[in-house]
Amino acid sequence: MAENTLLEKLDGLVARFEEVSTLITDPSVIADQQRYVRLTKEYKELEDLMNARKEYANLLGNLQESKDILLGGEDDPEMREMAREEVALCETRIPQLEEEIKLMLVPKDPEDAKNAILEIRGGTGGDEAALFAGDLFRMYTKYCETKGWHLEVSSASEGAAGGFKEIVCSVTGADVYGTLKYESGVHRVQRVPATETQGRVHTSAATVAVLPEAEAFDVVINEGEIKWDTFRSSGAGGQNVNKVESGVRLRYNWKNPNTGVVEEILIECTETRDQPKNKERALARLRTFIYDKEHQKYVDDIASRRKTLVSTGDRSAKIRTYNYPQGRITDHRINYTIYNLSAFMDGDIQDCIDHLIVAENAERLKESEL
Repeated sequence: MAENTLLEKLDGLVARFEEVSTLITDPSVIADQQRYVRLTKEYKELEDLMNARKEYANLLGNLQESKDILLGGEDDPEMREMAREEVALCETRIPQLEEEIKLMLVPKDPEDAKNAILEIRGGTGGDEAALFAGDLFRMYTKYCETKGWHLEVSSASEGAAGGFKEIVCSVTGADVYGTLKYESGVHRVQRVPATETQGRVHTSAATVAVLPEAEAFDVVINEGEIKWDTFRSSGAGGQNVNKVESGVRLRYNWKNPNTGVVEEILIECTETRDQPKNKERALARLRTFIYDKEHQKYVDDIASRRKTLVSTGDRSAKIRTYNYPQGRITDHRINYTIYNLSAFMDGDIQDCIDHLIVAENAERLKESEL
């Protein structure tokens, strides 16, 4: 039976769960931070599977026991009624749990649990594109608030009429990258710009890139080769502005392992009035940039296997249209259309993300069964 095969797969993971449980308490493992972090993540995934295994085995046992009561000629009407209810409960829950377990057994993207770097840039459309980039930033800010995530701006370049030509943020919290990765791509807006005198609808665009934030041991950087500059941050005023060189700029020559070409990486950070904190955040962005570049082949391999562009990180693909005259949002990857644009722009984007997650999970299950 299919359930026996699934239970056997789960039983085969018990020994590994016990092994990992022992390893994460070993002082030598705790001292090796890279290994310890990897094992604690594996422990959490295996723990979830072990809990599912326990529930699944109990459901199968209860179902068989209840069927035996019904088939065994039990005379007590109350016992027979309880057995019938238990059969109905088990026959409803077992198929649901089987699908959940199958999905849990599919190898997860190791990046999903990481924090993320969110980059929004105005594209075609001039001032209107910058305004739309600002609208997207506000949308993501409100969404992060609903998730309990912390969003910090690393750098920003404002548009002449408002909004942003470019804004870069770090987002920290639980499973940030695994959720926001679906937002990477070109976002198109159709609306009447504030500068339009004849009421014509214009089409503009902004690009969103969501990158997994690299941890210190994910990439190797020779910090002695980093060239640092400091400068005075501009701002809204106050005693600190133009007096303290709190802004930092780093330059780093990095050899791309995929192309062999040496590239100069330039990163600025003016996020805080504390120069050491700005240096720390600039280093975090450097690590993320290099990590993203070095893992581009991995991303490309995923994209070549996928039938859709649900979460490949393809930043050149038009993923969504925001149509203001009709109050309509359309996600082109999954043919998802809703008419609550106002709420969507206020951060109510979870339903769209949920549909994208379902679509990707369906793909993952198909791939695992091939």
